[in-house]
Amino acid sequence: MSPLVTLVAFSFVSAAASSGPDRAKSEISIIELPSGRSLQAEVLRSPRDRARGLMFRPSLPADRVLLFVLDAPGFHSFWMKNCRFPIDIVWLDEERRVVHVAESVPPCRRDPCPSYAPMRKALFVVEMNAGLARREGLTIGAPLVFTLDR
Repeated sequence: MSPLVTLVAFSFVSAAASSGPDRAKSEISIIELPSGRSLQAEVLRSPRDRARGLMFRPSLPADRVLLFVLDAPGFHSFWMKNCRFPIDIVWLDEERRVVHVAESVPPCRRDPCPSYAPMRKALFVVEMNAGLARREGLTIGAPLVFTLDR
């Protein structure tokens, strides 16, 4: 990575880390899992919010998930840079059905961080506490139900 790219990336991460109060204004949706359980989803739409994701957060409450709304279906990859705890990453297609699950993805401990990507195109991604996807039966084809503003 060139020094300029490293500097820009560091500046972006530093700015994202200092913008914690923005989370209080987040859009919240309810996601219904195939088991019948409902979870609160913090909806992340902007590139900045999606890039920040779970970075620098000490934990994720048991009844919460992050819902990434992507710009277009694709093979969107995720990494665990500056994350502090393992998570499950669940990719969903346009019909909100599971197309891929990465279970118990560990925090990145050294650069370069590994990336995790789906096997099929996805339009949404849900990040949740490690182990929840398996406990709730989130397998390929499982539907998740949620509504979004706008």
